[in-house]
Amino acid sequence: MKASITTLITSRCCLDLSPAGLIRVVSPFDAVTQAQLRQIRPRGRWNGPARGWEFPLAAAGVLQQQFGRRFAVTAALEEWLAWSRLPLPPLPQHRQLVAAADLKQNLPDGRTPLLHQRSGARWLLARRGAVLADEMGLGKTLTALLAARAMVRCAEVRVLVVAPVGLHPHWRREADAVGLSLQLVSWARLPDALPAAGTLLVVDEAHYAQSMKAQRTAGLLRLARHPRLRAIWMLTGTPMKNGRPSQLFPLLAAIDHPIARDQRIFEERYCQGHWREGKAGKRWEAAGVSQLEELRRLTRPLILHRRKRQVVDLPPKQRQLHPIVLPDDTSIGFDHRVDLVVEDYRRRAQLGEVRSDAEPLAVLTAMRQIAAEFKLSAAEQLLYQLHQQGHAVVLFSAFIAPLQLLHQRIGGELMTGRQRPLERQQSVDRFQQGKSNCLLATYGTGSLGFTLHRARHVVLLERPWTPGDLEQAEDRCHRLGMGDGLTCHWLQLGPADQLVDGLLASKAERIEVLLGPRRQSLERQSLPAMVRACLQVA
Repeated sequence: MKASITTLITSRCCLDLSPAGLIRVVSPFDAVTQAQLRQIRPRGRWNGPARGWEFPLAAAGVLQQQFGRRFAVTAALEEWLAWSRLPLPPLPQHRQLVAAADLKQNLPDGRTPLLHQRSGARWLLARRGAVLADEMGLGKTLTALLAARAMVRCAEVRVLVVAPVGLHPHWRREADAVGLSLQLVSWARLPDALPAAGTLLVVDEAHYAQSMKAQRTAGLLRLARHPRLRAIWMLTGTPMKNGRPSQLFPLLAAIDHPIARDQRIFEERYCQGHWREGKAGKRWEAAGVSQLEELRRLTRPLILHRRKRQVVDLPPKQRQLHPIVLPDDTSIGFDHRVDLVVEDYRRRAQLGEVRSDAEPLAVLTAMRQIAAEFKLSAAEQLLYQLHQQGHAVVLFSAFIAPLQLLHQRIGGELMTGRQRPLERQQSVDRFQQGKSNCLLATYGTGSLGFTLHRARHVVLLERPWTPGDLEQAEDRCHRLGMGDGLTCHWLQLGPADQLVDGLLASKAERIEVLLGPRRQSLERQSLPAMVRACLQVA
């Protein structure tokens, strides 16, 4: 009887490989085993949803020594452990890699890498894990490929690029320009493993992995922690899109930054991590901001963030605010639409269909969408004036319905998430080739990796919630190769727009504290207070 119980427990105990590339210790609850796991170093972390402890691969030896007789090792983990016992040969020294990069040579297509691209390639070659966070439009793709070419010339390495599907043609063109062979995969189809020879992983639009709860983040971390990985270079113009350090943590974990090896400690120190009592019990929250100056100092060696004004002589970008005042009769119609939304939400809250405490945010979102429709007349007039002057214009909105209405009135190119990637690229090509002078796009599609520098004017029907999305949209047009300056027109109607614009300024200030070239102090603003003030005015 005792032997059968022991066999049953052993069959339920194992050391496995988690989706994020950590060692998962699976076992039924046992006070002695739990106490032993807490003593393991490097430290592990209890993963409640997975019902097991998770440890970095560096803890494999201690775990096997402590539990090897009782815990089976799965085949997937055994393969990783076998590779760890046979490490890859060291890479050449930095000066050899830089010499092999041929950074001063012209490319086959006649281009000459710019000074900041050459220095960026040298910076990458000195690091096995790094985040290249240059502003949009500075040519991060070419910078990374120049460094990758040097790596391939000096070592047995294959190049794997993770990028959104819509950017694959751009990566292929740039790779052909530098004479580099690479493999492209999308964020939706990340591989589970890497070949034995060794891989350089280049991750484009790395801000796609800013949530530790997302499956694609786990898939990326699994590749980043793979024993056959040579180096990982993350590319993003917005490493902290919403101004929260919690969004930066997955990127730091992927490059194995020391401060990201313990998520709980990171969240306690930089994200105001704390337990909060709720109806369903305690819940861990880590969405705050703290110790930004210290975080800035510790991350600067592995995050390179340069602004256009620092490294290139681009034409200036300026913003013009267009306040809109509705006529009295139109204003009554606007208020009536908002009242209907409030009444409907409260009715659904009484039926238990929605949360009653989420009413302010729901009303605010509805106000933004309604305001976007009421701004169409002003937007149409502005577009007409710009077209009369011979300008090409890109207009962004977060909502599809206003874009469709505007497209019916003025025509042009319409680009939304309902189109296939090929159709979006065709719309961009027609606009860039001068076949159309107006491109109407949602933030989620038009601001993703496309080059729209033919436009000299960008109209924002309303602003997105995050500074990262705002910069992605505006800087699609403010890029290398543009001629004259860029003017960004902000249409503003009512307190909802004023609130979001204020939030953007507050979040952008946090990002500047972390990534900016100089130290700054941070003046905090309370989001709940701002929302309440907005709704009171409305």
